[in-house]
Amino acid sequence: MTAGIDNVVVTGLGATTPLGGDVASTWAGLLAGASGISAIEDEWAADLPVRIAARLRVEPTDVLDRVQARRLDRCEQIALIAAREAWADAGRPEVEPERLAVVIGTGTGGALSLLGQDDILESSGVRRVSPHTIPMLMANGPAAWVSIELGARGGAHTPVSACASGAEAIAMGLDLIRLGRADVVVAGGTEACIHPLPLAGFAQAKAHSTRNDAPQEASRPFDTGRDGFVIGEGAALVVLERADFAAARAARVHAVLAGAGVTSDAHHITAAHQEGQIRAMRLALASAGLDPLEVGHVHAHATSTPKGDLTEAESIVAAIGTHPAVTATKSMTGHLFGAAGAIGAVAAILALRDQVIPATQNLDDLDPQVKLDIVAGRPRRGALTAALTNSFGFGGHNASLVFTPAP
Repeated sequence: MTAGIDNVVVTGLGATTPLGGDVASTWAGLLAGASGISAIEDEWAADLPVRIAARLRVEPTDVLDRVQARRLDRCEQIALIAAREAWADAGRPEVEPERLAVVIGTGTGGALSLLGQDDILESSGVRRVSPHTIPMLMANGPAAWVSIELGARGGAHTPVSACASGAEAIAMGLDLIRLGRADVVVAGGTEACIHPLPLAGFAQAKAHSTRNDAPQEASRPFDTGRDGFVIGEGAALVVLERADFAAARAARVHAVLAGAGVTSDAHHITAAHQEGQIRAMRLALASAGLDPLEVGHVHAHATSTPKGDLTEAESIVAAIGTHPAVTATKSMTGHLFGAAGAIGAVAAILALRDQVIPATQNLDDLDPQVKLDIVAGRPRRGALTAALTNSFGFGGHNASLVFTPAP
């Protein structure tokens, strides 16, 4: 690989998830087959049909300055935490502010602040509403705060594409660098919306698992007993750099972001569609200049819904084939919605770096209609030359990313 403007490398990783407060602990949890899903013991959940979730392992208020944390929505707090880790991991690149951009996707933005301040308005009146309400609830808040933190003046962008948001953010980062608009981009996703309203809504839509008596067994991608996803919260960000820029400063490279494909179904507001998924994967491979046979690993979107998992499995076979080793880490982290694609990207990058694929958990009985090589039981080691990640969201949003090992 030559270090040209078309080559984009990953030099920094940051995350806070239900498995750990940073990348190292999250990755260790994935390889150990740990679960971040637990019962919701709060009084507000007592009468809900769904009482399980994947909450953050480390509370953001244990990490952030107390005064600053009070002015931020939870999704903004964790975006800042992930950004600080990613930026430090990248070695704090010295880059012109106008050549540094931020792209952070989210599905719901500051919904907790919106709902919480509305409760205050109704119960206590206007004077009790926080003056920070609007910056806390706006979806672009995480990208804005991270851009302020890093002094990024090359653009602060916010894809809001449901569960594809984090992956779309990374795809946008790739475009910004390839188009010559930035040298460095901090990209990824954040989500924090464990609240009675979305839990009730997903339960009514029959999209969320109701295994309240067995939280850690609830998320079961590709298993015949799957009955829906489990809501989770977390953030993950990567630092992307123009390859020659990274080489000039002798930066450590985790992986190469070789390509991306983004499509829309124009089909149904919630139902997935194979054509759009297949096209996203094929576009990502074309963008990377790779043949499907070169993909050794697929990090599946695989939320654990009956129809969604099967649709994706058939799409992977059509776009890539049956040969890649496939994993589904939402069996451990739950579904982090707008952050899911970014968490998946980090997992794929680390799988390439360490040449080991985390195992899908709770796969006791593989759906016979799934014709894929699912990594289950224990992690699998092997020579991986390329990894593809999928993220699909309500509204028909599809995003696939392709990574190759560091040169």
